[in-house]
Amino acid sequence: MAPSEAVLITGCSTGIGRATALALARAGVPTWATARRIGTLAGLADAGCRTLELDVTDEASRERAVKAVEEEHGAVGALVNNAGYALGGAVEELPLDELRRQFETNVFGLVRMCQLVLPRMRAQHHGTIVNLGSGAGLVAPPASGAYAMTKFALEALSDALRLEVSPFGVRVVLLEPGAVRTEFMNTGRDSLRPTGGPYDAFLRNVGAMAERATGENARGALRPEDVARTIVKAIAARRPRTRYRLGREAKVTPTVRRLVPDRAWDRVLLRVTPFEERAGRAKAS
Repeated sequence: MAPSEAVLITGCSTGIGRATALALARAGVPTWATARRIGTLAGLADAGCRTLELDVTDEASRERAVKAVEEEHGAVGALVNNAGYALGGAVEELPLDELRRQFETNVFGLVRMCQLVLPRMRAQHHGTIVNLGSGAGLVAPPASGAYAMTKFALEALSDALRLEVSPFGVRVVLLEPGAVRTEFMNTGRDSLRPTGGPYDAFLRNVGAMAERATGENARGALRPEDVARTIVKAIAARRPRTRYRLGREAKVTPTVRRLVPDRAWDRVLLRVTPFEERAGRAKAS
């Protein structure tokens, strides 16, 4: 029996997940697009995707989604772990329940999806797991400690998992895109909300920097379709690369960061995103 080619994608309501589902469906690949709210997937169903409700933080929801694909195809041929969101803010001011929710979605939910699909992948000695990392998993951006922690975790996870499952014919691929123009980025900027505390000017300056990096006139910002093409390529490849760095940010910034001492790097960032209002020098307390 031929191994399953069915692809299960998490987080398809917008952005990279949606673009990937459309690209795979157009290529004739059996594609299962998922999101927490099934109503957001109507357009993907019209494009030929199978759609499922899937909340990666809910065990019953995770099990139902994987079981649905396995009952029809025997196994999940490729899992694209795309679901996630960005939580911004200064570490001192992060509510711990929000930080835990960030990890539940971006890390623990992803790990559990891998655990659920792997038994059948191993049995058919074939499968691909694509983890959506980030350039933030290579160099932590200002006021993005929570999100960067989760993406640094995916670096370690992908390296460990790749070694463990390769003898069973399963490939693990990590994507490390830089800035992407998506609703995801808007959500991350919105979380940089002033609190009335000592970091407000800093957070506003970080938000302005993020807007410049992903706005319509931003040079080098990726489109969701750019990332989707790489995912399709990785799934189709007989021997995909272990990592795909996409965009100028992910390719250049980590190299520069390795060459620059910590304190010099900090000085550069604090000039770009200072603790004073741009129009004045109101010092943070």
